[in-house]
Amino acid sequence: MSERGSQEPAGAANGSDSPTKQAPRPPVGNRVTVVLGAQWGDEGKGKVVDLLAQDADMVCRCQGGNNAGHTVVVDSVEYDFHLLPSGIINPKVTAFIVVVKRLGKLIISDRAHIVFDFHQAVDGVQEQQRQEQAGKNLGTTKKGIGPVYSAKAARSGLRICDLLADFTQFSERYKALAQQYKGMYPTLEIDIEGELIKLKNYVERIKHMVRDGVHYMYEALHGPPKKILVEGANAALLDIDFGTYPFVTSSNCTVGGVCTGLGMPPQNVGEVYGVVKAYTTRVGIGAFPSEQSNEIGELLQTRGKEVGVTTGRKRRCGWLDLVLIKYAHMINGFTALALTKLDILDVFAEIKVGVSYKVDNQTIPYFPANQEVLQHVEVQYETLPGWNSDTSAARSFEELPENAQKYVHFIEGHVGVPVKWIGVGKSRESMIQLF
Repeated sequence: MSERGSQEPAGAANGSDSPTKQAPRPPVGNRVTVVLGAQWGDEGKGKVVDLLAQDADMVCRCQGGNNAGHTVVVDSVEYDFHLLPSGIINPKVTAFIVVVKRLGKLIISDRAHIVFDFHQAVDGVQEQQRQEQAGKNLGTTKKGIGPVYSAKAARSGLRICDLLADFTQFSERYKALAQQYKGMYPTLEIDIEGELIKLKNYVERIKHMVRDGVHYMYEALHGPPKKILVEGANAALLDIDFGTYPFVTSSNCTVGGVCTGLGMPPQNVGEVYGVVKAYTTRVGIGAFPSEQSNEIGELLQTRGKEVGVTTGRKRRCGWLDLVLIKYAHMINGFTALALTKLDILDVFAEIKVGVSYKVDNQTIPYFPANQEVLQHVEVQYETLPGWNSDTSAARSFEELPENAQKYVHFIEGHVGVPVKWIGVGKSRESMIQLF
């Protein structure tokens, strides 16, 4: 045996317990900055992403589809985004997406699953069946996201790489999937040949945008220095695993979804910003412990113009619930928070904040997984003094009323995460940066 082959680990020959010298770890590369919703969505993530995108090279959407709406106001012009990252307003930004509905600079992952028209039709049929069979539905957006994620898990989904490869094979798989759905839902009408003609036309329109997503992200992470921003759709309490199941979305919209969605290692995750509305809202059905089904909820809904961007449905409204914010922080490890729509609270003489839950008169130290339990928790509130003054013109923390400042500090102290931005209006200029 050669001398090299006979070598033993350092310290082994003399019985020493000293450890073997480790080779240096390779450099991590660029880190991504992540923006995630910390409630049930609709927190104003688009505004935070738009703000950060002014200095970014790349903005990515890692999960979800056109079931999530983000609104951004720039120079008095309002933009509503459903699929594209909010940061695409910046002409210097490259936008990268990994879930595609039919269709600045846009890059599409070749591993992105395609949402077909029949997925949307199936979504609507499934909701109708739930209503008829159980007396209630899930309150989905009916954009086909649930069915396409189901097809993905069943390994019958079709991806961009399939569309751009052999179209004959793609057509056969499309027909098989369509027939499968028609077998399950006999009333479903699908113009298979017509849809295939449209899809074939899309090939020429999108193929120049498509890249191998994993290789593209790796090059971005390990090439020249880049500022990469990741925009989460939906929010922590809508996560398929950690949200208020079954009234959730179909993807992982917590921080783990960044790695699995973009195909990147966790060591490249840098700052994780949680976006928190200064009160709480929810669209659709499901438990909502701090909901105010009264004049307070109506006032929040009216002042906040709380209507879903994607669905047009009125949002349910209630006081800020710090139990669920802390739960979202446990999962995501927020490094800072963005507190939005503080100005909506300007008219309240006093403001309540949920700080703990009781079940059967016992305080519980966790956020319940079971919907029936969550429906019956008793929220314990702390009452804080309001500020009864207009905050919309404030452009620094010091310009906020003293009680508004105390409200922010109360949130920071209870959650244990600093607030980096405070939103006091719809425009980009209305975001106060603290550090």
